[in-house]
Amino acid sequence: MPAPPSDARSLAAVCVSVTPCGDDGVILRIKTETPQPPLRAARFWMLRREDRLSPAIPRPFSLYRQEGDEMEFLIKVMGQGTKALAACTPGTKLRAIGPLGNGWPTLDGEGDPWVMLAGGIGSAPFWMGVEQALRGMDGHAPCPASKLTILYGAAKQGLLYDLEAFRTLGVRVETCTMDGSAGLKGHVLQLLEHLQAQGVLPKRVRLLACGPERMLEAVEAYARQQQLPCWLSLESMMGCGVGICNGCPVPTRPEGPLGSWSNAKCCVEGPVFSTDCITLAH
Repeated sequence: MPAPPSDARSLAAVCVSVTPCGDDGVILRIKTETPQPPLRAARFWMLRREDRLSPAIPRPFSLYRQEGDEMEFLIKVMGQGTKALAACTPGTKLRAIGPLGNGWPTLDGEGDPWVMLAGGIGSAPFWMGVEQALRGMDGHAPCPASKLTILYGAAKQGLLYDLEAFRTLGVRVETCTMDGSAGLKGHVLQLLEHLQAQGVLPKRVRLLACGPERMLEAVEAYARQQQLPCWLSLESMMGCGVGICNGCPVPTRPEGPLGSWSNAKCCVEGPVFSTDCITLAH
């Protein structure tokens, strides 16, 4: 049975700051009692307040940025748990369980370009992904900025969270919105095909995607149709985050490397999966 990562801990933490972001988001900065070593992009933490404002079950959030002994989380304010975190003030006591899950593969510069498809708050795991690719990881040389592209889509402009910060990373950032208020009118796959038709991006790319499930279903289908390597970072709801509750099953592909069991656990075997391993098709 898959086990939680060996470096995961339940830690006391405090809020450093909360900064509004977009129409309905915040950036929560925290400091844990034990400083964290550099973490791989797309891993996540389970967070809650230590007082009664938070539900007893913490909520999962991708690590957005890591600076020294402080970490940031990009949070869409939706329900009781996220509202409680958004209402934190400096010094608010928190419980942070992590780091959990598996992150992005190593983004090397030796093959086809990497194209990152972000949907709304699904941009959260990409900041560090780009940062680490440009720096080089796991013995690989830095990936050239010319091989990294972020395609960022949302329903409207105000849901392209922290967009200007993404533009400072030094890689190509293109946007689209369903209402046409920013960038191309349409969704991220339409944006990808538009840029390929213009010759801005080649037909052969490696895809990374994070966003709503319907978006990820479409990305998976597109990757299979075009026979493209693809990794999805799932936004599954989780109960425990450590593989005990079985509340975040993901259907596996029988012929894939996880096919010996019908479902994988998103929290411990994900949240990042190659589409060789799992399928979101209904």
